[in-house]
Amino acid sequence: MSVLARTLRGMERWHPIFQTVEHEPGVWTLYDTLGKPQAVIELRRTEVGPRYRVEWAGKVLGWATSLKVAVERAYAAYVSSLGHQGGPNEPRGR
Repeated sequence: MSVLARTLRGMERWHPIFQTVEHEPGVWTLYDTLGKPQAVIELRRTEVGPRYRVEWAGKVLGWATSLKVAVERAYAAYVSSLGHQGGPNEPRGR
């Protein structure tokens, strides 16, 4: 098997949950590649059962029924923040 094939096969198993740290029980912090915290995920008890509260940039993104889904939402918000936020002809910095 080639190096590229092994690398791609390994990427199938990667998940942004590997970039989280549980500093206290029920609270996970998602870090970027530079080690800066990007999102906070908290396990909460609700009337309908346990839910994960997803917060990014000080705003609640929503609630999830599993840690996997919560981390995916937080990571998607982080990745979308990296790109240009305007149209193709709008200058950056607006």
